[in-house]
Amino acid sequence: MSMFIKGLKYIPPCQSRFSKQSIEDIVNEQYKTLRSVAQGCLDDYHVHLIEPRQKEGFPCLKRMLYDLQTKKLPHKLYKRVQHERKIVRNIIKMLRHRPDITIRRTDKSKVFYIGNVSMFAKKASKYMIETEAYQEIMNEGCILSENLHLVDVLLKSLLKNGAFTQEQYKRMAPRVDSLELAHLHFIPKTHKSDTPLRPIVAAIHAPATEISKFLNDLLAPLFLRVARQTTFINGIDLVRALEKYVTNGYLKSTTLFITFDVENLYTMIPRQGALEILLQFLEQHLHHNKIGSIRIDDIMRMARLVLDTNSFAYEHKYYRQIRGGAMGSAFTQILANIYMLNWEQQFIKDQQEHQEIYGRYIDDVFMTTNSTYEEMKARLDNAHRKDPNIRISYCIQSTIDFLDVTVNNDNGHLKTYIFYKSAAEPYILPYTSDHPKHVFRNIPYAALLRAARICSNVEEFETERIRTDLSLLLNEYPPSFISKHFDRFFELNQARAILKRLDAQVYHELHQRLLHMPTRREKQNQETIENVNALPDVLRKKNTWDPNILYVKYYYESGPRLSIQHDFRQWWKQHFAYEGSNVEHVQLKFAVKTNCTLEDMFVHKKPSQQMLKRKPSNIMQEMAMT
Repeated sequence: MSMFIKGLKYIPPCQSRFSKQSIEDIVNEQYKTLRSVAQGCLDDYHVHLIEPRQKEGFPCLKRMLYDLQTKKLPHKLYKRVQHERKIVRNIIKMLRHRPDITIRRTDKSKVFYIGNVSMFAKKASKYMIETEAYQEIMNEGCILSENLHLVDVLLKSLLKNGAFTQEQYKRMAPRVDSLELAHLHFIPKTHKSDTPLRPIVAAIHAPATEISKFLNDLLAPLFLRVARQTTFINGIDLVRALEKYVTNGYLKSTTLFITFDVENLYTMIPRQGALEILLQFLEQHLHHNKIGSIRIDDIMRMARLVLDTNSFAYEHKYYRQIRGGAMGSAFTQILANIYMLNWEQQFIKDQQEHQEIYGRYIDDVFMTTNSTYEEMKARLDNAHRKDPNIRISYCIQSTIDFLDVTVNNDNGHLKTYIFYKSAAEPYILPYTSDHPKHVFRNIPYAALLRAARICSNVEEFETERIRTDLSLLLNEYPPSFISKHFDRFFELNQARAILKRLDAQVYHELHQRLLHMPTRREKQNQETIENVNALPDVLRKKNTWDPNILYVKYYYESGPRLSIQHDFRQWWKQHFAYEGSNVEHVQLKFAVKTNCTLEDMFVHKKPSQQMLKRKPSNIMQEMAMT
């Protein structure tokens, strides 16, 4: 169990040392990748390998990589690598001999779920029957080829009509070499009673996936501009709204908080009804009935296509989703958001008339009220009956949990602090995981930043600081490391006084300053909203290539390979970027890849390739040649 406790994202160290590949093959793969990017940069600047040091460059690179791969691991690291590898191999062996056990990642968490296959299958079957959202495909045709044909016909039609540029067409055209049908799997919601399941349609290589992403990127900025005032993007957003509510004098000792969530939103929205509401939304909010060169009719054709091609494999059978959208599809979220925006209009109007808060995060809603419990209950019961496709479960209290925030009305005084679901396991990435070191440096700082933004008083913040400290220690973070990065937080935010004593005034200033500092996501959203009036990012011509930057991709791994960044810089400078050379000014930027996580090793839910790529057809062969 010790390995499972490390969580989904844990990466066992030095995996290449025990790979089935030979050392030569591992080195050759690394060499091929690094040589390709370096040679591309040299070609851009017309650097010919004439001088002796240039000619020696690439053979030296290969020797460098070979030395890093074959150099002995430090003894302590080697023993740990052997120990963890043995545990992983034993678990994999055990799972092969225990077909009655299923392992899954959990919903909204980074820990493992270990359960009985039969019980899991019964829950999945019950969900499919009760929602009536899936229909088995009985014909013998090739579903993958049929979906590909529909995508191909639509894209070519839109290109011909001038809706797309050639670049946008290529971005959305399926890659035939990696094409496969989607597959359905379920993940358990361990934070809810009886552990219900959430369906996920994994469609990363399905024919219409890129169109789905394109629609989301096209419509999400428009939706956010229209609905930003009633949309919560995180718990910080909620705390800001509540503190403004208090400042305006609306919080009374009798004020109640309401939360409700929509059951199976993505699956239960009616397909035709959702498309009609999407059309109304576009007609109401688009200038000249188009975005850039894309007309409303073009958007609707793409939306129908994404829903029409929502087919997948599950348990040796093929299905089509006939209700709602696929959880896992980018377009489904924006379609559900627009459908809910239409449904919630009366709530929004009523709340605004009474100076109350209304905010939604996808299928979770938060409200305030100074009405009585009975009046609010009647409104919510009416809302539950309003649309047979929208079923809500609600809670009305003076202390309530929403997203990652607990909100408490303490006799007219607002208190907020971080909420932890009782049934959900808290998770911090163990310090021994084979991740780049900057990942660990960010964890203590990010935890304190989140606490300072959400916790309304210094005592709650101190409780959270202690909790974080203990969690980090339990996950093998060195005490000196924790102290260093805690100090960094207080130093950078000019709040060192809190370390000496719990000064409420100093903390209040810190809380207010950090609470109203935009998060990275909020900055991105704001830029997106500002751009939507001109041209959404997805329609802008992308020019990401910069000849002055050389991007070097490599796999991070503990041991001798930790020095690869330093060694590559030295090699590049010695052989090519020396003083006076054409590439002397080129900057090196390193893009780190990581090895397999425990989730990759233990969680197996994907059907066979034969099931996902059945019967290739002429259309696939034709597209492969274009």
